[in-house]
Amino acid sequence: MFSRAFSVILAVLLMGLSWSQAPDVSAEDKKLKVAFALLWTIDDQGWTTSHYNGIKYLQEKMGDKIEVSYTEKVLAADAERVFRDYAKKGYDIIFGTTFEHMDPLLAVAKDYPNIKFEHCSGFKSSENMRNYFERMYQGEYLAGYMAGLMGFKKVGTVATQPIPEPIRGINAFTIGLKKGLDEAAVKYDENKLNTVVWLKSWRDAANETTLAETLIARKHDLIRQMADTPDSAAAACAAGVPAIGYGEDVAKYGVDCALVSTTWNWGQWYEKAVQQAMDGTWNNTPYWGGMEDEGIILSSFNDSVPAEVKEKVLAEQAKLAQGEDNIFAGPVLDQDGKKLWKAGEQATDKDLLTMRVLVKGVSGKIPE
Repeated sequence: MFSRAFSVILAVLLMGLSWSQAPDVSAEDKKLKVAFALLWTIDDQGWTTSHYNGIKYLQEKMGDKIEVSYTEKVLAADAERVFRDYAKKGYDIIFGTTFEHMDPLLAVAKDYPNIKFEHCSGFKSSENMRNYFERMYQGEYLAGYMAGLMGFKKVGTVATQPIPEPIRGINAFTIGLKKGLDEAAVKYDENKLNTVVWLKSWRDAANETTLAETLIARKHDLIRQMADTPDSAAAACAAGVPAIGYGEDVAKYGVDCALVSTTWNWGQWYEKAVQQAMDGTWNNTPYWGGMEDEGIILSSFNDSVPAEVKEKVLAEQAKLAQGEDNIFAGPVLDQDGKKLWKAGEQATDKDLLTMRVLVKGVSGKIPE
């Protein structure tokens, strides 16, 4: 009787020992759950494709440590539902990838304080919601500089929404254009260097084509694409006019007249943000990176771009990569000749993020 009871007790003790030594599903073993809401489809050849490429980069770098989900075509009306659904499912970090996701993301973030939220291009934040963006205007400046060095002095730009992001891009391009023309000793009309027409949309393939064709008919010698599709650049090719691509390398989509494209590289930030969430160093300090992080990358140059031009542009790019961003250093004038920043002054990040004025050299107005 004693022997049998002892055996039972011994068995229980051994089981307890076994349980205490069993592998624990610790925080280190648990995969971090990461979610993305995308504006459009992953094959849109522009904005959403660039974010999807960032997601693929993240998976390649951290694949066995994370679980990734994404939802396509998340417009403002449906955004809060999508974010809330991911939060209810226990995702650890959730990304909204376009400006119109800002308010819906903020509403959900307030209800889920233990989840990290990241918003692309916005300005509102909370303790658990951070804004992130890249300095595309740096790429715009370099593209404009290249165009000026090549002697283009009547550019037509198919712009998108009349908000600070495209406005500062238009301005940076024009500043670079003037610098290049001056270095190339090309005479120009300083009031009509860069004619801007507005889609009032991020993407509208039919109107992108129509506006590009209109600019070409008015004898503009280069088309600057700013929309989320390559259609305005493709329209330039069809008319035998060179173009500059935006967002993605448009040459990959058959736009063979593109001299260069200014491209987004979101993957480097996605890896950093997810790693911060994983190791407990995440905070809500806004991120606005650029060439120094390779968040903005110039594509390969078209064969028609002279070697000496490429060399000068890459030298300017190297300065930006070292943190020497003097693009908006004075003197900078507005369209009417009023000084925005005088010699010795420079635009602050706040100036750039709230920019609502066009510089001298731009033809066209900001729509209401």
